Amino acid sequence: MVDVDVLTVAIGIGLAISLIFSELFGLAAGGMVVPGYLALSLDRPIDLALTLLASILTWAIVHAISSYVIVYGKRRTVLMILIGFLIGIGSRMIPLDFVLPPIEANSLLIPDRHTEYHTIGYIIPGLLAIWIDRQGLVETLSIALTAATAVRMVLIICGLEGLEY
Repeated sequence: MVDVDVLTVAIGIGLAISLIFSELFGLAAGGMVVPGYLALSLDRPIDLALTLLASILTWAIVHAISSYVIVYGKRRTVLMILIGFLIGIGSRMIPLDFVLPPIEANSLLIPDRHTEYHTIGYIIPGLLAIWIDRQGLVETLSIALTAATAVRMVLIICGLEGLEY
């Protein structure tokens, strides 16, 4: 039997769905790997909200910086990813567990499943911020969440949803 890494499969499915959505709707899903990562975190709404908040904050910071400094092209891309990375690291340092009790769907069934709140990945907020800057907030977040839901549905249909990742 082949050992399947769910994250790898989710990223692969996310790449395909991102490409399909880009061709069909003309909108990018926040980067090619973003839907796969978001799909695996749909059962953790606080993490998802923190990631979206970090993305918006990243975009706002870079937008504010760009009014004082010329930031275009590669510099803007790297700055978005770097600030998103720093905000993601910062979210891991803030103990939100004391403020918010675990409310994930699986936390009642599997108590040790997930008890910490933080952003999803390290570069996901930056990638989302890049596309928020390019195509708009509502467009980027709606297509990213739709693509993530589609990836999650494919994982469920393929029977990979119940595996640990």
